[in-house]
Amino acid sequence: MKLRPALAMGSLLLRLGNTTFGGGDPAMAAMQRELVDRLRWITAEQHGLAFGLARVTPGTNVLAYCAATGWMVAGWLGSLLSVAGVVVPSALLAVWLSGVYDSYGGNPWFRAGVAGVVAGAVGMMASSGVSLIRARARGRWLLPGLPLAAAVIAAMWFQALSPLKLLAAAGLLGALYGDPAGSEDPA
Repeated sequence: MKLRPALAMGSLLLRLGNTTFGGGDPAMAAMQRELVDRLRWITAEQHGLAFGLARVTPGTNVLAYCAATGWMVAGWLGSLLSVAGVVVPSALLAVWLSGVYDSYGGNPWFRAGVAGVVAGAVGMMASSGVSLIRARARGRWLLPGLPLAAAVIAAMWFQALSPLKLLAAAGLLGALYGDPAGSEDPA
């Protein structure tokens, strides 16, 4: 049984669940820094897989990401403790912040602070996106990856296609373009 890794994973995501603001993408960016860059519990490719699968599953993306990375690190128990570690503090914080907003939502300083948090979260999401593209870059993929990301942003902005159709089109373009020769994922 993988009790020690599962407890470590649950503890890590409990800490991140208490300190990460701005929604799923900034939370996944913080988790990427911890799991891939700092602790090296998963690879950049595994992070990309978990992130991509989380984006196409229904429901809350960060929960799907936590379930996937928890599974990669410590199986079922890791998955369960990872999701619980993120859900419990976030749910309690959401209830508390709703009460704070009800009390102070009309205050211009408070509204300006919320606007600053939103801007910071957008920056974190952009950073996470560039990190995901860079992890797959290995040669020529970075050049079409960034314009493809920009095209998807524009399509979402103008509501040209549904998110599912955009992901399908991006997957098709990625498959047609292919990875550079000799960049097979290590097994």
